[in-house]
Amino acid sequence: MTRAARAARRVVLVIPDGVQTLDLAGPAEVFAAASRRAGRPLYEVVTAAATAAPVRTSAGFAVTVTPLASLRPRPRDTVLVAGGDDAAIRAALADGRAAAWIRRAAPVVERFGSVCSGAFVLAAAGVLDGKRAATHWSACERLAAFAPRATVDRDAIFVTDGRLWTSAGVTTGIDMALAIVERDHGAALVDEIAARLVLYARRPGFQAQWSPALVAQREASAPLAAVVAWARAHVGEPLDVAALAREAAMSPRTFHRRCVAFLGTTPAKLVAQLRLERARTLLATSRLSHKEIAAHCGLRDSAELARLVRRGLGISPGEYRTRFARREKNRAVARRRGDRGTATRTMGHGRSSRGAPSGSRGHPSHR
Repeated sequence: MTRAARAARRVVLVIPDGVQTLDLAGPAEVFAAASRRAGRPLYEVVTAAATAAPVRTSAGFAVTVTPLASLRPRPRDTVLVAGGDDAAIRAALADGRAAAWIRRAAPVVERFGSVCSGAFVLAAAGVLDGKRAATHWSACERLAAFAPRATVDRDAIFVTDGRLWTSAGVTTGIDMALAIVERDHGAALVDEIAARLVLYARRPGFQAQWSPALVAQREASAPLAAVVAWARAHVGEPLDVAALAREAAMSPRTFHRRCVAFLGTTPAKLVAQLRLERARTLLATSRLSHKEIAAHCGLRDSAELARLVRRGLGISPGEYRTRFARREKNRAVARRRGDRGTATRTMGHGRSSRGAPSGSRGHPSHR
């Protein structure tokens, strides 16, 4: 093993039979991409399971694994448990070997955590006790009941609590993996990875994983979708339960009840979510002052805007705007570097020494 390989951190991805494919593939690709972009091995990715036999994924194909019994936890390891459907997690909990290995590894490794329902395995290992944790929004109540000594964050897409890292569902494992790489190697490398993976935005952990407004927007036929669309279009105006109820042709009491039943939130919280969506968009895409943005969002003043943004995102409007601008600048630089690299490779491989086209085999993207 070379000195560079020895310096690489090991990432152990623990998977159940029936693992959700993106819970595994998303983080694995982020850590692999970090090494590719750096031009040296930063991470060694190991896929591990309780069994030595190939493990079936939710997509139907199987992956080769390293048995957990053969792995000794190391101080520089990152250990993440991937999730799966209910049957996969129940089987992993009944088997017990993954939880037992996590219980032994947690005191030793640099960090440990889970993606999606992998949090249930952490809970079975006892490592969520006294900690904040995230999981898929549909499993939050079950995790809270299964791990009563843990605090389940029902909103964040991923949560860090000391050495514990837990993410919500599926693609949020990518966000968490990017945050881990940023912690280890800085934001510039992570922005290059995000640009290379064609990620529209790199989401911070405090961003809400589930927005009732977005759910209603996505489901055109969903109950209350029309009134949510109307409220979004009029978010700069005074919006109260009575106004929303009139638009929905319901009594205020009926509308409140339907809102809770179909969207899982109250009308007041729905309006706050819509105002926050508008505020984030204007902070990221305009040069309007905070006072002007507040007016566009139906808020009294910049102080009310600051309270809304801090409550929803955990940071101030100014900090959000600065972070977004910095990330977009870093992404633009990364894209330009990538374009120059592609152009250079194309020029180098596009023609043979005699000037005739060399074919697609010369370009790395066709290998």
